[in-house]
Amino acid sequence: MTTTRDPVTSAEQCTADFRRNPHPVYASLRDTAPVCPMTPPHGIETYLITRYEDARAALSDPRLSKDMYGAMDAYRRIFGDSSVSLDDNMLNADAPKHTRLRRLVNSEFTPRRVEAMRPKIQGIVDQLLDACPTREPVDLLPAFAFPLPITVICELLGVPLEERADMHRLSATVAQTGFSKESKQAQQKAEEDLHAYFTELIARKRRHPGEDLLSALTEAQDNDGGLTQNELVSTAFLLMFAGHKTTAYLIGNAVYHLLANPAQLRAVQKDPELVGAAVEELLRYDGSVESATFRFATENVEIGGTRVPKGALVQISLLAANRDPLKFDSPDELDVRRPRNEQSGHLGFGHGSHYCLGAPLARLETQLALTSLFSRFPQVALADPAAEAKWMEVPFPAFRGLAELPVVLDPEP
Repeated sequence: MTTTRDPVTSAEQCTADFRRNPHPVYASLRDTAPVCPMTPPHGIETYLITRYEDARAALSDPRLSKDMYGAMDAYRRIFGDSSVSLDDNMLNADAPKHTRLRRLVNSEFTPRRVEAMRPKIQGIVDQLLDACPTREPVDLLPAFAFPLPITVICELLGVPLEERADMHRLSATVAQTGFSKESKQAQQKAEEDLHAYFTELIARKRRHPGEDLLSALTEAQDNDGGLTQNELVSTAFLLMFAGHKTTAYLIGNAVYHLLANPAQLRAVQKDPELVGAAVEELLRYDGSVESATFRFATENVEIGGTRVPKGALVQISLLAANRDPLKFDSPDELDVRRPRNEQSGHLGFGHGSHYCLGAPLARLETQLALTSLFSRFPQVALADPAAEAKWMEVPFPAFRGLAELPVVLDPEP
């Protein structure tokens, strides 16, 4: 990733050091180039936003379009043709299409449906923790953080148990796409397989509907005509992909930072009512979505005193905005007792009409995961407290998550 204003920063961003800890670079950009022109590896002119107020305004600016079909040349160059069929959903749409799609999904993906899953989610949490070794190191990412949300979202959508491992494998391939020829080919194959799978699963739901969300969306399509076939397939993919990756990395980040900040962990353990506030603070401090999905300027737009030309892509760093000292006091400190007005102000789930549809489910899963883990294993510790955390390395910042999380759940006294 290179910038046209700060070659020192651009070189640093290309290193593994940046992936391990991007916050110092983002702090520098907030001070020196808060709307920073870049030439990322995909070669498309892009502007990176790092200050809170600029980010919040950009997330709801109608001049910054989410309809990537409107920037098709750039879109194809970044993601390839195979992504198009899976991206015909609300995430990549503006009003009125976005309004229509979100209304249809909202009508079925209700807070009541989410809350009704609380006992099921708690049962999944308990089963996963039951299966973990307690006296020897265990990597909580594959043992707990990932299987929890993938199981939950598959239960919600109605994905059969025996088909979930393939879903996880294919979505992991899509999430970790690079820019090499081999990586692009693997991405294309995974996306083609996912499209074929959801097409076939929807056909099964149409023949034998259940009580799941995908059956309800399929019925809505058939009765109201509100979703085209490809919109339905793409929406199913969006709910599955966004519904587990971000939550899995959030759980991993949350567990790691609480273990690395014992005073904060003790506060939550002594007062379980703090867990909700702790999740909000962890979303702010080091959330799992580093940058919002791309937008592009439909006209010349001035953001933070910088002119963003028509047709340029805009990348909004939620991670940087959530550490802006102009918005948050002592932003680089984890504080589970942070004042409520700051807790509620974070951009971890975005802002505006594209605010994360699955936020209530992600909050519920993370709260239950943390509460159960730390109450059941109050002495849980990092397997090697002196070891540096290993963070996932991706070609451009989308997810922020650990590559591994080795812990000992019940260390020998």
